[in-house]
Amino acid sequence: MATYDLVVIGTGPGGYVCAVRAAQLGMKVAVVEKNATLGGTCLNVGCMPSKALLHASEMFEEAGHSFAKMGVSVSAPKLELPAMMNFKQQGIDGNVKGVEFLMKKNKIDVLKGTGKILGTGKVEVSADGKSQTIETKNIVIATGSDIARLKGIEIDEKRIVSSTGALSLDKVPGKLLIVGAGVIGLELGSVWKRLGAEVVVVEFLDRILPGMDGEIAKQFQRILEKQGFAFKLGAKVTGVDTSGKALKAMVEPAAGGTAETLEADVVLVCIGRVPYTDGLGLKEAGVALDARGRVQIDPHFATSLKGVYAIGDVVAGPMLAHKAEDEGVAVAEIIAGQAGHVNYDVIPGVVYTTPEVSSVGKTEEELKQAGVAYTVGKFPFTANGRSKVNQTTDGFVKILADAKTDRVLGVHIIGREAGEMIHEACVLMEFGGSAEDLARTCHAHPTRSEAVKEAALAVGKRAIHM
Repeated sequence: MATYDLVVIGTGPGGYVCAVRAAQLGMKVAVVEKNATLGGTCLNVGCMPSKALLHASEMFEEAGHSFAKMGVSVSAPKLELPAMMNFKQQGIDGNVKGVEFLMKKNKIDVLKGTGKILGTGKVEVSADGKSQTIETKNIVIATGSDIARLKGIEIDEKRIVSSTGALSLDKVPGKLLIVGAGVIGLELGSVWKRLGAEVVVVEFLDRILPGMDGEIAKQFQRILEKQGFAFKLGAKVTGVDTSGKALKAMVEPAAGGTAETLEADVVLVCIGRVPYTDGLGLKEAGVALDARGRVQIDPHFATSLKGVYAIGDVVAGPMLAHKAEDEGVAVAEIIAGQAGHVNYDVIPGVVYTTPEVSSVGKTEEELKQAGVAYTVGKFPFTANGRSKVNQTTDGFVKILADAKTDRVLGVHIIGREAGEMIHEACVLMEFGGSAEDLARTCHAHPTRSEAVKEAALAVGKRAIHM
């Protein structure tokens, strides 16, 4: 019977990063993975493949609509969807091989099969009808999340799809109906809209991107509508009739009222994700869950069962790969007797559409609710030199600072490459920096990032270029 210092169940971004950090700290580590490949949802059917399709579809859109105005004459681009899907697969394969390499490099044992916790220090790994019991001093649950399902709507991953199926459609749908106006729905909607689909988004709430800054969400909705998205907000899909050639979705107001029928070739259900704990044996082992099915942990990631910890999508907090990675590092360091820590006030979020949307820290709505006095600095990309010459002027930068101390509390950006620009705000906030600090930091010219500096100047009502 093998004995380890740490066994990590799940090899998504949280799990494999935790395993690598623990190995760096001198532990004997094994990971348990039920799927054929390592990397979890993120690498196989989530973050990575979606970014490949977002990039490829953006290039297709650019070639068809933007090249001519720059003086680049090309014939109308022709979509070869199988080749685009192959481009996506190459990216997946490269990343998965990268994780396999990291396991070998750090001498981490990979145990293929389904992991089940039998109690403190014992994990059962089952595959192909056989099982073995592994002894370990510590266990980390990093099993991630699964798609949330809509009652009465059966996902077949062909006509009614989740994000997984939407990444592998074999043809561009004429009409795509998306249930849910969150990050994943808007990203995948962007892919298929650029490739030729007619896209309608039905959202239960009266706004898109719940949890994002309201002003940013409103401007983003206007931009998406200009791109051809149609939105039905404050509405819910109550059922989908699959009997005919076209799908018929029943849509009614969220508050109740007269239903209407919308036809679609594909319905994408994107209403969020739920913690994945199936088959882990948590109840029998005595690992407590909260009311939403998440593993309960203390401030040091420890569960109610001694020697068992949990991180990532399976615990509370934003379901983001980078949050899981930071927790993986922190818990490995805690197990090693160090002071691992995650600053939950500085976890950026990005929507990888065109333009991108990024944010870190508090929204205006959150500051108002908490009764915090704040100042706002905003700067539009229409006044940014680089954005002007590239003719990519959609969006703006918004900085929220404490009215008394000038400490930056939140930064929100909508614009090209917003996902890359957010990190200077993250670094500043990690050091408790002020808007004044950001405003006095020299930014290279001409860059889009100058808009961040100008927004910081605008907090003190002294933006130069506006």
